[in-house]
Amino acid sequence: MSNAIVIIPTYKERENIRSIIDTVFGLPKDFDILIVDDNSPDGTAEIVEEMQAAYNTTQTRLHLLKRPGKLGLGTAYITGFKFALERGYDFILEMDADFSHDPKDLVHLYLSCAEFGSDVSIGSRYATGVNVVNWPMGRVLLSYFASSYVRLITSIPVRDTTAGFVCYSRKVLETIPLHQIKFVGYAFQIEMKFIAWKYGFILKEVPIIFTDRTRGESKMSPGIFKEAFFGVLQMTIQSWFRKYIPAQS
Repeated sequence: MSNAIVIIPTYKERENIRSIIDTVFGLPKDFDILIVDDNSPDGTAEIVEEMQAAYNTTQTRLHLLKRPGKLGLGTAYITGFKFALERGYDFILEMDADFSHDPKDLVHLYLSCAEFGSDVSIGSRYATGVNVVNWPMGRVLLSYFASSYVRLITSIPVRDTTAGFVCYSRKVLETIPLHQIKFVGYAFQIEMKFIAWKYGFILKEVPIIFTDRTRGESKMSPGIFKEAFFGVLQMTIQSWFRKYIPAQS
């Protein structure tokens, strides 16, 4: 068994799922993969099941959890985190299925935690400027200033607070009370980084180039940004009345 697992939530990713799995398994570092599928009507889970027969011959490298419907990105990841912790993985990574995150960067995120002292490593679009390809300017500005807004409100020292390309060391996910995570949309990514930082963990940004999907459907919606905008204020105020006891090394 690998010491690292990549969690990939899916909904209607038939056009991407086969390629993303093959690419991750072709990396020089061995990663296991967990697909968390929200009852995709296009047969995404069925493709994964076909691939399990090919990849799980001597050991189980490709895992699949099928959920009854769209229950939110945050709950998909928390389900995946619990699965990974129960099975003893030391490093748990998040990524999208649509190749907006370059699978080769998984190795850099892993090494940042496994070798270079990070507790949380973040594939950052904004660590060295704005490294986004194929997004309209309005969306780039919205994303960039959303992260700036989060930094202003929370003081978290992270430039890409909404990033969904992340590696967590095991101790982070064992320390964070996952049952208390409130956000289910993309604000989930902000909350996880914020809570990890409040517990005193080391967060480091790894520069990446983010490329918008070329196949399949985007899951973004105005409600996602509304949740993040108002939720960050509430999250920050609530944090003033909580104690965060750092995990023991």
